[in-house]
Amino acid sequence: NSSDLSKMMGDSMASMGGFIVIVFFASQMMAYFAWSNLGSIMAIKGSQLLSNASGIGLIAGFVVFTAFINLFMGSASAKWALLGPIFVPMFMLLGYHPGFTQMVYRIGDSITNPITPMVPYLPLLLAMAQKYDKKAGLGTLIAGTLPYSIAIGLVWTIAVIVWYLLGLPVGPNAPISLSSCLILMGA
Repeated sequence: NSSDLSKMMGDSMASMGGFIVIVFFASQMMAYFAWSNLGSIMAIKGSQLLSNASGIGLIAGFVVFTAFINLFMGSASAKWALLGPIFVPMFMLLGYHPGFTQMVYRIGDSITNPITPMVPYLPLLLAMAQKYDKKAGLGTLIAGTLPYSIAIGLVWTIAVIVWYLLGLPVGPNAPISLSSCLILMGA
């Protein structure tokens, strides 16, 4: 029946009202960010500020910064949409390939995923934990996954630093440094 279909479609759209409002304001913020060139300014000033930072310190710092931001912002793509326009040009000005910047970002992003309360599947995790322990709460989940989060953070950070020190490419025609990229391109 066509009236049932339109009623079901209307009901499903009504539940999306909150999402549409959030997306509207997020898109406005991103448009103002692009219009103001704030990302470019932050990239240039940030690269000037970090010009004396060593590769290892820069890598570890970006991993920790991204892991910290992840505690408050669960969506990896939203974080990358916010951080990418700042850190990709910043790291390029410092001589790093964009692929390497994204690799370091993804490591930082993955570290605190188990302990952030911002993940969308938290209610599911909590329900599963309460199936086995009726008193389990958010603190129980975070306390149980914190040692794994720390271990993952240490292992991944050491792995990316070793990767950096060995100078291994992050993908086809994607070396760590842009100077190596220019050599590969024959420039």
